[in-house]
Amino acid sequence: MRILLLAAALIASPALAQANPQIDYPSFQTLTASVAPQRATRLIAFDAFKAEAAKPDVLLLDARSADAFQRGHIKGAVNLPLTDFTEGSLAAVIGANPGRPILIYCNNNFSNHRNPVPLKRAPLALNIQTFINLVGYGYPNVYELADVVDFNDPAVEWVKG
Repeated sequence: MRILLLAAALIASPALAQANPQIDYPSFQTLTASVAPQRATRLIAFDAFKAEAAKPDVLLLDARSADAFQRGHIKGAVNLPLTDFTEGSLAAVIGANPGRPILIYCNNNFSNHRNPVPLKRAPLALNIQTFINLVGYGYPNVYELADVVDFNDPAVEWVKG
């Protein structure tokens, strides 16, 4: 019982919610709110997405797991799992130009709903976290695939592992 009371006190304590200076939830909330209007203008249809991806110096970024990427991805995509995002890893993949156009997609852009793109809950779609993280790390030129497509459609140019 004593341990349960201690655990309840720790969970309920607002001071402890910010005890770790390396975790800043209020700033995350602020970042998320500031990114929302920008993201709303950066959703692009599949045809425009493919046309942009074909341009030189545009990065097609797949932030799914390395395993999922290896089992299938859009041709030309580069993989950097969201869990591996750091200033250094992003700079290594994106390059020296933080204004470089970056296109993103995730499992929820595909109608297939099976591996390697099982459907995620809509509020937890990887595109959301990827967009927020990229902008938060200083990459403002992010565009997101708006459509749901079938990876068997030849226009998608799905590469199987």
